[in-house]
Amino acid sequence: MLLSTLAQAYLALAADREALRMVTATLEAQEATYSMIKKRYDVGVASELDLRRAQSLVETAKGDVARYTQLAAQDENALNLLAGSPVPPALLPADLSSFLPPKEIISGLSSELLLFRPDVLAAEHRLKAANANIGAARAALFPRISLTTSIGTASAELSGLFKDGSSTWNFAPQIVMPIFDARTWYAYDVTKIEKEISVAQYEKSIQTAFREVADALAERGTIDQRVAAQQSLVNTVSETCRLTEARYKKGIDSYLSVLDTQRSLYAAQQALIFLQLSRHVNSVALYKVLGGGSK
Repeated sequence: MLLSTLAQAYLALAADREALRMVTATLEAQEATYSMIKKRYDVGVASELDLRRAQSLVETAKGDVARYTQLAAQDENALNLLAGSPVPPALLPADLSSFLPPKEIISGLSSELLLFRPDVLAAEHRLKAANANIGAARAALFPRISLTTSIGTASAELSGLFKDGSSTWNFAPQIVMPIFDARTWYAYDVTKIEKEISVAQYEKSIQTAFREVADALAERGTIDQRVAAQQSLVNTVSETCRLTEARYKKGIDSYLSVLDTQRSLYAAQQALIFLQLSRHVNSVALYKVLGGGSK
């Protein structure tokens, strides 16, 4: 769907711009640290090794600033291409907080919503072309269950459609009435094989729909916890970094301790941005797999 593709392109730009802002701030901090160590080196307080280590962080940050500048420019080009014309700067995101996610998924969401997915509708049209009884096909092959729990995660009924968390479909067709009326078979130019193929394609589209919803809801059930844990890690490492820098300035610790904590903080901040991106992408993906915008 174009809407979800546009949203994903918008999110990619938002994430890379946020990362660019982060690495730019990191570069400024590393340059200030390098300047401080250079002064200490000039008066014989800091070693040349400390100076070179600080310089290596500056050069790394410069490279990352250039990389994210390039990525953000490419993201903007991709967004303009999808939109069909240049997007006004005022509408472009500054960071991930600029993105307004789709509405929250309600509890007890009916699986009948999936009947409006474009792929399921296309499969039904192929069945109709083979003169099938769509009502009978739905009754036989389409599980009518609740997709979500009271907190918006995957229901036990949905999880139970797949054996032991695998991709194996665990739903037995409920044949109540024939999908094809044998009395009309010879009145239409459709072979038995073509009928069987159209049924198989329809069943496959249904399995794909439920599988994609189950996967998206599985990620939704843990992504908030992962973001919260990563934010806590960033806060902890940031405080550790502050303490090690203070100890270095007092001559208690070597610069190697500062270097290690700064690298850890940098990695944790980048991981946080991309986990936040994953959370938003999951919201868009869930909207898409539920047939968002098609009804």
